[in-house]
Amino acid sequence: MPGTGVEMTIARLAAAGGVGVETVRYYQRRGLLETPPRPEGGGSGGGVRRYGAQDVRRLRFVRSAQAAGFTLEQIGELLALDAGEDRSGALALAQGRLTELDARIADLEAARAALHRLAGACADGGRGPCPILEAFEG
Repeated sequence: MPGTGVEMTIARLAAAGGVGVETVRYYQRRGLLETPPRPEGGGSGGGVRRYGAQDVRRLRFVRSAQAAGFTLEQIGELLALDAGEDRSGALALAQGRLTELDARIADLEAARAALHRLAGACADGGRGPCPILEAFEG
């Protein structure tokens, strides 16, 4: 890409982002990454699309946002908000994601506590069926 100082093929972009080429193409189809135009003519590029440092940053952003639990739709919204410099919109999305994570953490903590109780009952060595197995049969 002109002006970026770094030009690479889609394979190098994918490697720099820690994903496969098909993942890059999928993100492009979803509108999360731009698809650069093919160069015209038979120059040294041979019609191969070239990606730059900004593409690597955007790909890494998408991967990081996914790791934080954002859906691809939400990531698209974040990218659109960033383009418009809408901090309040980005904050609202992040707060919504935090609320979802807090609820999930509460559910996981409740499941953990229940499993601790069942494991303790099983470890007591009483007679009859194992409380863990009984709990999951019902």
